[in-house]
Amino acid sequence: MNKNIPPLRTVDGAALMSQPLRPPNFVVDTLLAQGLHILAGSPKVGKSWLALWLAVTVAKGESVWNMPTKQDTTLYLCLEDSVLRIQNRLFEITEDAPDSVHFCTECALIGQGLEEQVETFLSAHPDTVLVIIDTLQMVRPARDTTYANDYRDLSALKRIADAHGIAILLIHHLRKETADDVFNRISGTTAISGAVDSSFTLVEERRGSGRAKLFCIGRDIEYRELTLERNSENVWELVSDSRTQPELLGDRIVYLLSELMYDRTEFIGTPTELSERIDPVGVERISPKKVSRQILQNLDALSKIGISAVVRRSNGKRLIELRRAESDDTQGAPAVDPVDPARALCGDSRAVSGRGE
Repeated sequence: MNKNIPPLRTVDGAALMSQPLRPPNFVVDTLLAQGLHILAGSPKVGKSWLALWLAVTVAKGESVWNMPTKQDTTLYLCLEDSVLRIQNRLFEITEDAPDSVHFCTECALIGQGLEEQVETFLSAHPDTVLVIIDTLQMVRPARDTTYANDYRDLSALKRIADAHGIAILLIHHLRKETADDVFNRISGTTAISGAVDSSFTLVEERRGSGRAKLFCIGRDIEYRELTLERNSENVWELVSDSRTQPELLGDRIVYLLSELMYDRTEFIGTPTELSERIDPVGVERISPKKVSRQILQNLDALSKIGISAVVRRSNGKRLIELRRAESDDTQGAPAVDPVDPARALCGDSRAVSGRGE
């Protein structure tokens, strides 16, 4: 036995279900989180226009199809374009491109220097939130398309995304042949879909129509279909969203708990008891299993409105403890007023309802 190999670092189930964990950071709220992602479409469908607009929009901190963005530095590796073409396209999609969006038309290949180049850029710009590589094929070494090769190449990029907590979006192609599942049309082996955190496919209704559907699936997002239309300035505008009533559970649990704690200083009970208290008729669909997870992943939002929360085990039971600002453990925290997510920006728990006025 090799004594230099470190032992496995494990966590038991009981501890894991009581451990506060931060949810993934979203670059585009509810759509594009930190991690590795792929956007695939047919040739000339408008993927690069979409990628350019996304890079600029995030850098400017503007919303993407009514979804808030995390404003910071973006890097667009536009490897099939010239600087002149990018300049011409910039003048079409925006009146003013910020200095926080960066462009590059040449780079090394995966395994031959690309990772080091991206790491160097991230060191120089530690506030980077999004890197777009257009296209994936332009950074892949010439070798056989096998599952192992696909997975190896994408894993190298995913390690960078995970290590820095950023989103890396790969622009890729769709196969010409049709398939029952549009995600099966992504060029390459199934390792590509398996290695990424989210897959997006841009499929035009008919060639040259300027109208397409963006199919979205991923580990940290709900499945959804966005109907888009390209306007005269080559910007893809939102026509409709299949996710018409987003379940903003993070915002919702904050609101429900602020309602519960409005006239009490503490609550101690099991997840079932808490679920029955805040959702007695099941309208919210917040089950006992969900309530613990939602609390553990929204501790910061709860803290901002003066509620502290602990999930622990006692005598074989899982208990949830909630305390208001007036209790001894939370002295100095702001008073609790119910937060209505319908009246607040997505993810912003600081707006309060009229009840507190």
